[in-house]
Amino acid sequence: MTTTDDLTAWSDRRERAHDALDRAVRHLLDQQHPEGWWKGALDTNVTMDAEDLLMRQFLGIRTPEQTEQTARWIRSQQRADGSWATYWLGPGDLSTTAEAYIALKLAGDDPDAPHMRLAREFVLANGGLEATRVFTRLWLALFGEWSWDDVPALPPELIFLPSWAPFNVYDWACWARQTIVPLTILGALRPRRNLGVSTAELRLGRAPRRPVRPVSWRAAFQALDRILHGYERHAFGPLRRQALRRCAEWIIARQERDGSWGGIQPPWVYSLMALHALGYPLDHPVLATGLRGWERFTLYEDTPEGRTRRIEACQSPVWDTALSVIALGDAGVPSDAPEMVRARNWLLGEEVRVRGDYAVRRPNAPAGGWAFEFDNDGYPDTDDTAEVVLALRRTAAAPEVDDAVGRALAWLRAMQSRCGGWGAFDADNTRELAYELPFCDFGAVIDPPSADVTAHIVEMFANEGLAKEHCVRRAVQWLLDQQESDGSWFGRWGANHIYGTGAVVPALVAAGLPRHHRAIQAAVRWLKDHQNDDGGWGEDLRSYDDPRWRGVGASTPSQTAWALLALHAAGEGDSEEVWRGISWLVETQREDGSWDEPQFTGTGFPGDFYIKYHMYRLVFPISALGRVLGRFSWGGAQVGDRRVTTVVKDPSRKDVRHQATTDRRRGPHEPA
Repeated sequence: MTTTDDLTAWSDRRERAHDALDRAVRHLLDQQHPEGWWKGALDTNVTMDAEDLLMRQFLGIRTPEQTEQTARWIRSQQRADGSWATYWLGPGDLSTTAEAYIALKLAGDDPDAPHMRLAREFVLANGGLEATRVFTRLWLALFGEWSWDDVPALPPELIFLPSWAPFNVYDWACWARQTIVPLTILGALRPRRNLGVSTAELRLGRAPRRPVRPVSWRAAFQALDRILHGYERHAFGPLRRQALRRCAEWIIARQERDGSWGGIQPPWVYSLMALHALGYPLDHPVLATGLRGWERFTLYEDTPEGRTRRIEACQSPVWDTALSVIALGDAGVPSDAPEMVRARNWLLGEEVRVRGDYAVRRPNAPAGGWAFEFDNDGYPDTDDTAEVVLALRRTAAAPEVDDAVGRALAWLRAMQSRCGGWGAFDADNTRELAYELPFCDFGAVIDPPSADVTAHIVEMFANEGLAKEHCVRRAVQWLLDQQESDGSWFGRWGANHIYGTGAVVPALVAAGLPRHHRAIQAAVRWLKDHQNDDGGWGEDLRSYDDPRWRGVGASTPSQTAWALLALHAAGEGDSEEVWRGISWLVETQREDGSWDEPQFTGTGFPGDFYIKYHMYRLVFPISALGRVLGRFSWGGAQVGDRRVTTVVKDPSRKDVRHQATTDRRRGPHEPA
């Protein structure tokens, strides 16, 4: 029997959750740029910073000030055992540590200093430079510290392969092909610039044993690599010159207006170096624009030890803005609030209206969709597009919204892969044979459909009232086929099975799958079984390599929110598990309305490269709290048991008071 005390405790718990949501909304609104967008910092690992110094050394533009600021940052990230990891509290990584050591030596750190000695010992204990990944050894070859003969060959003549041929550049994911093309130039020219320091102390003097079955694709491609190295020594002059010219033209044609290539670090640095090795001077418009744009990806911070300088591998303003608008809508912010209108207008100005590389596989796909960053218009992605459409539908209706959404729907229909799922940037980018190449020993190099991306798109189509479309029914079946035996789904772009499950369950329910369906109930059981004793959810990034870590890890705000979103969609909004999760969010909230989340919960390359999105710890908890509390309503008038004013609930309470101007100012990335 429910007692008066039970009702009082229940009411108090809901009241505390509402107050936590109000503080979080206020904090999120305070982060909005006057032009309407949000952008949190993206943390990765110190290879970005080490390779920035190496790039500058290669180009001859490294300055003492830049070097010391970067070195200060790299030193601050070193672990007690002397290593550097690829994510917070992750294990030490050999290649990352080797590159960090070389960068610090370049900065003038004494090799006999304690921190350098520890780093060197870690590198040697884990196989030395001989055991590092291909990319690390390629950097060494650029400075004569490694033989080009011992780097896997990638001839620039690859650019001539037609799109149907194996290993043509479009067989690789967009991020990989933009990296590989400039690397073919560097591999052909084999430049040797002066590093100024030696790396000999990091060598063991023996190559690691990498056993390969004699009859296998890998063995065949190792033999092919030897043949290609022989060709490199006797490349046909006219063909080679034409290949280099074609590669340069391909690179230049894909430079974004901010100077980047795809808005990401690897193709950016390699393209600059490749063009410079070809003879392009630093004041050439392509290089000059590229170097100017690089500064916008540079973060500075004043610390007690001095100013630090670090590089963002990429930026996420479109993604962050879409997620922020969705979160505010979930929290009950009216669709016509000034903040929502400004965000809507900015997002509309970011729509991609040009065709990119995806047209190679989908020549009839119309232009449309949204990209991840301010200026990577050559590569709109399906995930951003789905989330932007969901965000736009939470803002005040306007004819231009309907037009943009119509174009996005047409583009997404064309981008569906044959299996029924969606990849992020390309359709049917699934040729796994690429992984057998000796060059491909690091990170994802293809872009196959993933459950999280497909789920976001299914949810968006369902939200548009199109759940019965053939493309959506195919996608739903594909998602059901992808469910793991334990009831979860793999997370390609977020960590990991909590992210995948948190995306798929709301999508399947939105698409009409009944909550009692065995797939939904299996996911609910998996989530409940993996709730931590403190009420939250967490999943360590080691789950990408070790199944024992699936759904296991310290509780984090973003991962707790993903679990809550799935359980709420499955009809578990009033369950004890959900309210234990809500209580964890309430109890761990900071005074400013945000949450601490040092963990990395974003994924670049599963098993190799991870991202900490600073906005995740805020936007996802807001969405989860808003939905569980019943704040969300399409009209923005009545939201659950509260009525919103400008942003949230009863005006007689001490609620959010965020005054914002309503004028529309054109941002630097919007057309005049």
